[in-house]
Amino acid sequence: MMMHAWKRRLIISVSAIAAAYLAICVYMWDTQREHIFEPTPILQTTPDRLGMKFEELLIPVGSGPDRGELQAWWLAADRENAETLLYLHGNDRNIGNNLEHALRLHNYGFNLLLPDYRGFGNSSGGSPSEAKVYEDAEAAWQYLVTKRGVSPGKIIIYGHSLGGAVAIDLAVRHPEAAGLIAESTFTSITDMGKLTYPLLPVDWLLNQRFDSLKKITQLKIPVLLIHGTWDRRVPVEMSQRLFDAAPQPKELVLIRGGEHSNSAAVGLVEYRSAVTAFAKQYAH
Repeated sequence: MMMHAWKRRLIISVSAIAAAYLAICVYMWDTQREHIFEPTPILQTTPDRLGMKFEELLIPVGSGPDRGELQAWWLAADRENAETLLYLHGNDRNIGNNLEHALRLHNYGFNLLLPDYRGFGNSSGGSPSEAKVYEDAEAAWQYLVTKRGVSPGKIIIYGHSLGGAVAIDLAVRHPEAAGLIAESTFTSITDMGKLTYPLLPVDWLLNQRFDSLKKITQLKIPVLLIHGTWDRRVPVEMSQRLFDAAPQPKELVLIRGGEHSNSAAVGLVEYRSAVTAFAKQYAH
């Protein structure tokens, strides 16, 4: 009797654990987009508050119920015939929180286009997804080339963190671009998920994959990868793996002491030299 009671309690306990585990898996499947994308609608600042001249844009994108407009800022360089950076930001907040870094890049002498993905800031068109941010990046590219008249050979696609994955996807689809700069970015969301949730079957749960490691092998343009050695959000080893997988020409710059979002400030001279030299060599 005691043995039967013990077995019954064991079965109940195992069943409860299995049910809880399954519930967690279902929850993660249903909410994965909310875990990946963390947009905010309120712009903390705008370029004019930092003394920057800019043009406010609305770029149409999508169709049907997902049709919307991307809020974007155009920051023109002070010099003529400047290279243009298409700036694709990361997974959270909005373009207003990227202005400090954008100002730094603008001061290097670049034109900048900063679009917000749908669901971020004042961009309309519903909630973000992997497919939609790729489409948003494509809309920004088409704006530069068709509306702005920028030569593709003068456009460098830049992305930070998740924006690096978006940039890699866009760069693979546009071999006519001058080059790609991916900063503090990851190999895939699957790899990131395995680090964050090691006990969950991440491969089965994710439908938002951002598989940059696979895509970067198809790259036909030069790539510069930048990563801070103290990045605690995205391991620096991921940029090393991307670098190893990418075809030539390629360059990897590791900023000693740089964290996820401050490599440009920590490696002031090294960072600027790497970015401007890359643009000078490949953007024509």
